[in-house]
Amino acid sequence: MKYFASLTPQPGVNTLPYNPCELLGFELLKLAPGGAYSAATGDREVLAVILGGQATFDVAGARFEKVGGRPNVFGGKPHSVYMPAGASYSIAADSAVEIALTSAPSDLAVAPYVIGPERVASGAWGAANFKRYFHQILTLAAQPDLPARRLIVGETFTPSGNWSTFPPHRHEVDDLPREADHEEIYYFRLNPADGFGLCRYYNDQGDDINFTVRDNTLLMAPYGYHTVVSAPGTMTYYLWFLAGEHRIQATADDPALSWVSRTVPMLKELGH
Repeated sequence: MKYFASLTPQPGVNTLPYNPCELLGFELLKLAPGGAYSAATGDREVLAVILGGQATFDVAGARFEKVGGRPNVFGGKPHSVYMPAGASYSIAADSAVEIALTSAPSDLAVAPYVIGPERVASGAWGAANFKRYFHQILTLAAQPDLPARRLIVGETFTPSGNWSTFPPHRHEVDDLPREADHEEIYYFRLNPADGFGLCRYYNDQGDDINFTVRDNTLLMAPYGYHTVVSAPGTMTYYLWFLAGEHRIQATADDPALSWVSRTVPMLKELGH
C-alpha cells in the first residue's frame, strides 16, 4: 500500500494520485485572480482551508465575500469555509489563491459557515527539540459549537531541527478514552520551499517507511504510527485532517517511546 504522495500543483483542481484512506479526501485548488471553480459536495462535508490569498464563496445560496487574507500558510491564522453535504458551490478568486479542500462522508444537514482567524485556537505541544506550534481550526475540543459530522482539522508548524508528532502515535482502535479510530492525512508545505524534512510511518502490518518531505507532499495514514522532523534551516508546515465515526480525539504513543511524553513537564519547568 502507498502512504505518501507528491503533487505538482497546476492551475485548477489538483487531485491525489491514489489514496489508501476510506473516508478522507483531499484536493488542492489553485486559482489566478478572477479565476473560478464550481462543484458539488455530494454525500461529503468539505472544509475549504485558505492556504493563501482570498476568494468569494457561494454555497447552497449563502454568499461569503473575500474570505482569506494571509499571503501563505506561514503568514498567520487561516480563514476556512465549511460546506455541508448536498451543497452546490462556486469559488471566485479575488486574488491568486490556494485552497485545501478536505472532505469526509457526512449525513449532517447544517448551513455552511465561515471559520475566521479569531476562532482558530493556537498554542504549542511538546518541549525542547520536539516542540511544535499548532492551529486548531475545526476540532471538538477547541470549537465545540461548530457542527461537523466527521472532519477534524488543524495545522502544525515544526521549527528548524525539531521533531513533531513525537513520540510517534497512532489512532486506529476505538478504545476511548485511551485511543480513537481515525484516518489522518498530512499535507506539507516548507519554508524555504526548497528545504526538506523527514517523515517516518510504520504499522503492525510490517510497513516501515522513511519519506523525504518536500513542498506539496502528503502522508496518508489510514492507521499506523507517524512522526515528522524538520531539517535544520527548514520550517515544516502540515495541514492535518482526520475522520472516523466520531470526533473525540485520542492517540496512543508507540509503547517503546511513550516515556518521552513524561519528560515534557520537567522540560517546561527548565524553560525548554
